[in-house]
Amino acid sequence: MASTPILLLLFFFMLYTAEAKTEKNYSSIIGLGSSLSPKGENTSWPSSSGHFAFGFYPQGSGFAVGIWLVSPSENTTTVVWTANRDAPPFSTNSILNLTERGLLLQNGKGDSPNKLDSGSSSTELISWASMDDSGNFVLYDEDFYIIWQSFYHPTDTILGGQNLTIDDELVSSMSKSDHSSGRFYLSMQSGGIVAYPFYSFRAVEDAYWSTNTISYSKLSLNVLGFFCLNGAVARGAMQTGLPYSDCNLYDRDCSRVSRSSGPSNSLCFHDGNKPRKKSPNNTTSIYRATLDVDGNLRLYEHQFHFVGNNTTASSRVEMLWQALNDTCQVKGFCGLNRYCSSNMSGDAVCKCYPGFVPSKTKSSANMDCVQMHSKDDCESSEDPAMLYNITHLENMSWGDIPYSVMLRMKMETCEKACKEDCVCGGAIYTNGTCNKYRLPLIYGRFQNDTSTMSVALLKIPSSTTAIISPPTSNEINVHKSNVVFDNKRNLIMILAFTLGSVSLICLIFAVSIFFTYRRQVNRYAVLSESEKLGFTEECSLRSFSLDELAKATGGFSEEIGRGSFGAVYKGTIGDNNRSIAVKRLEERITDEGEREFQAEITAIARTHHRNLVKLIGFCIEGSKKLLVYEFVSKGSLANLLFEWEIRLPWKERMKLALDVARGLLYLHEECEVQIIHCNINPRNILMDEAWTAKISDFGFSRLLKRGHSRTKKGDDGTSRYLAPEWQKDDASVSVKADIYSFGVVLLEIICRRRSIEMNNISSADEILLSSWVYQCFAAGQLNKLITRDEKDVDWKILERMVKVGLWCVQDHQSLRPAIKNIILMLEGLKDIPVPPSPARLVE
Repeated sequence: MASTPILLLLFFFMLYTAEAKTEKNYSSIIGLGSSLSPKGENTSWPSSSGHFAFGFYPQGSGFAVGIWLVSPSENTTTVVWTANRDAPPFSTNSILNLTERGLLLQNGKGDSPNKLDSGSSSTELISWASMDDSGNFVLYDEDFYIIWQSFYHPTDTILGGQNLTIDDELVSSMSKSDHSSGRFYLSMQSGGIVAYPFYSFRAVEDAYWSTNTISYSKLSLNVLGFFCLNGAVARGAMQTGLPYSDCNLYDRDCSRVSRSSGPSNSLCFHDGNKPRKKSPNNTTSIYRATLDVDGNLRLYEHQFHFVGNNTTASSRVEMLWQALNDTCQVKGFCGLNRYCSSNMSGDAVCKCYPGFVPSKTKSSANMDCVQMHSKDDCESSEDPAMLYNITHLENMSWGDIPYSVMLRMKMETCEKACKEDCVCGGAIYTNGTCNKYRLPLIYGRFQNDTSTMSVALLKIPSSTTAIISPPTSNEINVHKSNVVFDNKRNLIMILAFTLGSVSLICLIFAVSIFFTYRRQVNRYAVLSESEKLGFTEECSLRSFSLDELAKATGGFSEEIGRGSFGAVYKGTIGDNNRSIAVKRLEERITDEGEREFQAEITAIARTHHRNLVKLIGFCIEGSKKLLVYEFVSKGSLANLLFEWEIRLPWKERMKLALDVARGLLYLHEECEVQIIHCNINPRNILMDEAWTAKISDFGFSRLLKRGHSRTKKGDDGTSRYLAPEWQKDDASVSVKADIYSFGVVLLEIICRRRSIEMNNISSADEILLSSWVYQCFAAGQLNKLITRDEKDVDWKILERMVKVGLWCVQDHQSLRPAIKNIILMLEGLKDIPVPPSPARLVE
């Protein structure tokens, strides 16, 4: 009888293999206990056809674990997926084991095994794995359900049969031999598929390629090598940014040809409208789309030629399509203070601007350039224009946003304005318009199109001008003059000149010491008087005047919000009418002087995170202090929860909670200076176009008057979100105060009601939300927390969110979890103990 389960398991394996062969989706089955090592007999697990393999491959000074395409004729590999791609290379003695807990890697140094980023959670046990002929590595449980698959976690490549959904990303590799995260990524967003430089702020001006679609559900690459953007609605007449074919010829999943001519909500793309060549009967093709090292998305076809017994005799690879025909269109390809141009063969070439040299720091990876002379006396000079010369570069463009735009002026006036401006690193002059830019100069590109005459005006120190000439199509030439002397006729003259020169140098040296001392004294005096010195360079913020902001907001006429620190008004700035939000701080809030206020804003401006509202400028005129933020269009979380009749799916509620938690994690643990928000509530959580939650008003607690007591903190109705320690003047407030506020917001997201509700309740027990939630949790009646019209409740997500929220609202600070653990618990990566009652205790 003990052999019966084994026989049944073998029967299911045979049945599964037969079904797999029927569907032409061959796979190689790997049993528990199987292992791989870089130098052992088993270095990889191949698929049935031998086209794909999973295992160790060489990288750098060691090995990496991933999936690759095998090309037998060329004896080469094409890596399509990498596990733990940013981890250091694994040693030769490493061993990879398939266990019930997942893929465990022993590094060979005696340390405990580490789990790769492929595996099961703590409650799911693995029974076997397979390396499919589609290139998908899959882990199964004993019931043949998929626990994990590599297709759901792409790196830089998608294969035929693989999908990308919203929030998925492709990140390019560092190089062809180094498959760690590179310098570009392609993101699936609600506004389309967009490619950015990896270390950009992901603003509209940073994108260099997009499908330009309005909405979609997923991007698919089918086994025939066709792209399909499901549910896409193109802007205008099929302006997708990809070549496309008639989607009515394909099913909704773009997996096979259909005879239906009815309407479709999908867009299918391939290698242009040219017909695809039909492959011979003894040839099979595998397609992949890769975000290559240079940031360009390309579609490749790998053809495998067979001989007798289905043995692969040869293979070849062909590029079918690429997103950009000119590599110089990829923003960030050349790094900082460099520009891109194409040589005679069409290859992209990166060059430093005049006055700049390649950086020698390891972090720049030889992609950036720095100034030859970084120190100057521009701020202290009475005439800064005398310190610089201007070099012209024709047909040059910069992708950054200028900090200053001046109209109707001559080129000479533009040159003078840049030389006199210590912030200006260069300018672009086009048809009477002068655009000034700060250093570093980014996204520089030489344009072959001469229809629009634009000239780059490079400001370089006068001391470096003599040895630098503007770059041409050839290399920069340095001219040296040779002087020949007749020793016999000019010996006396040379001696006299030498002695005179030495005397003159000694005199100049003595005078320079004297004037250097005086200049330093004057410079320190100027530093003490100037309150704005260095502020713009340090924060990259723009200083606005009150008149500018009044004009931008229409006289502060459109109020879009009001909080603890003042009213917020909507406005527009710039030629492109960029939307902004202007917060006018109440005079009772701050009593610092201008210099102290700038110092606090500097700390706020150094924070950069996708879940924080970006600060872009400020204004200080006397007692009036204003802050300028990016405009977040979808309103606040309070509107979404309490005012709008929108039923949020549970996965979206979890995403909102994780967005807020990740923003708090950055403020508490990851930014340069730890920031305690002190005022987390739904009104301070805003939603952008992609419905991503962004925290606002962070860092304002640093601006409070010293006499502004804690009890006044919640005068605007937000006291219900304050932790109990706020009510004690002698108690210290830590990051755990934000954890309490986050817990209250989390419970409100779950129940879609305010934390204290006097109306629309059936009993007095429901007034205080945290107590009511705990009563329902303790009684096993979580169904009372949701409305009757919610039919698709995810009870696992609901219970997980309830338990985390109850832990966060504990009265004692020590009981509240850290924000990092909160994220792990919400994601299901950490067990959540049963929370105690959050009722306030008498100490």
